[in-house]
Formats: sequence, structure tokens, C-alpha cells
Amino acid sequence: MNIEVALVNSFTVKGKGGNPAGVVLNSDRLSDAQKLKIAQAVGYSETAFVSSDGEADYEVSFFTTIGEVDFCGHATLATFSTMYQKGILTAGSYVQRTKAGMLSVNIESNGKVVMDQKLPQKIDCFSYREISNVIGIESDLLKSTKLPIEVISTGLPDVIIPVPKGCLDVIMPDDKLISDFCKKHKVVGFHVFELCDRESEITASCRNFAPLFGISEESATGSSSGALACYLTEHLALDSNYVFEQGRAMNCTSMITASVATNNSTVISVKVGGFTSNIGSVVIPV
Repeated sequence: MNIEVALVNSFTVKGKGGNPAGVVLNSDRLSDAQKLKIAQAVGYSETAFVSSDGEADYEVSFFTTIGEVDFCGHATLATFSTMYQKGILTAGSYVQRTKAGMLSVNIESNGKVVMDQKLPQKIDCFSYREISNVIGIESDLLKSTKLPIEVISTGLPDVIIPVPKGCLDVIMPDDKLISDFCKKHKVVGFHVFELCDRESEITASCRNFAPLFGISEESATGSSSGALACYLTEHLALDSNYVFEQGRAMNCTSMITASVATNNSTVISVKVGGFTSNIGSVVIPV
């Protein structure tokens, strides 16, 4: 059996940059083992598999080259953009069933895809010294941000790590140290950010490391962007609409928008969106 996989860059900037994902439509008859084999053959950080669902519009599962994950933001973007480009879907709102729950996705008339994420869960926190030893930035520098290091999940648990301006690009990630830390503390990865100047159109520049799941560094991470938006909403007096830059250190700059709605300081919705560009397709035998 030959399976066609659409290849899509998500969170692109005027058609450039972004994070590639594979998309497989009509996946109802594929086993998890076959999905993993396809994801490994594609070789991207995630490949999405779309199946029919009796309650939601679609069921979508996400596989890395190592195994299944509950949710993936950039692969969700790629999935619904692909169906829109193929004429399967029109502009409007849809619901996907994921292992992270039932989540809404909106396709705008200009092709931008905006996805709902789970409401944030604050799971853990770490000292500056604990993180300093893993990412190689002195604890006093981390402390100078006056911001906490927290594990937040809007679908996947990520360690949100603020660094002072000028420190982001000099991080030299040690995959084994980060992987061991994430395995020990049952988190997916590190989402490291530095705030931009207030007059900038970009809220923060980010880097994401998830070597435990075969991702040394990722150029755009939708789930982590939702978590970061919730973090900033809680800790800083910023606007509820955010723009995040990611992938600069990989020469693959991506742009991610996020918005957080609150009611009496309680988050009631988290949305992350962006644009995509098509790379092409590949056929994989299974």
C-alpha cells in the first residue's frame, strides 16, 4: 500500500521559514505501527494523520520519529491548511479530536489557521540553578529576568525559560542533558525565550529543544507558544495578543501569533495561529 504524504511548512513568514510537517489524509485503516513507519520515513519532527470521527469533524493523531504525542500545533496548522488548499474544507470553524482533547480550529478567508489549545495547567517549577546546569547559562543571569521558570501545558508540558536579551542565540544545547532532564521530570522540552523591546512588533524571540522526542531544536512550536502566551499573561502587564519569532538560530525564521482571553484573571481561551506554505508531497510504501 502506498501512502501519499503532503509536506507543509507551518508558521511561515511570507512563504518562507516555518516548521515542516507531514500530513496524511484518510488514515482510518492505518495502524499505529504503520503511522510510526510513515513518520520515520518522512523524517520531520511530526507527521499528522487524519481520520473520520463520529463526534468531531476529524480525529487527528500526531507521530514523531520516535512515537505518538498527544498534540502538535504546527502539524495541526499543516493539516487544516492542507484540507483548505485541497478544497476539502472552506473558511470556517471545525473541531478536531486529539489525545489532548476536543479542540476547535478556525480557517480564515485569507488561509490563516487559528487553533484553540487546552486551558493552561501549571505543573511544576524549577530553580535558576537547576536549569542553569542544563542550558549552560549562569544562574545569576537567569535570575536577573525576575521571572520564574515554570512547566506549563496547553496540550504538552513544556519548561518555559526566560533569558536576558543577548543570551538566546548563544545557547549551545546539550541533547543528552536536556533529554535526561525532561525524562526525569516528565516534560516534553525546553521553550526558551527573550523578550523584545516594547516598541517591537514581536513580543518575544524563542528557541525550543525537545531531544527526548527526537527534536534537537524546532523552528516553530505551536503548543509551546500557547503555553508561553499564558505565562506572559500571568506574569507581565502585556497585551493579550502576542507575536513570537522562532527558528532564527536555525536560519529558518518562523512567526507565530497567540492570544489569551481572561475573565477575572482566569484564562478562558488560548488561541495560536499562522500561515503555511506547501513544500510538495511524497509517496511512502507501508
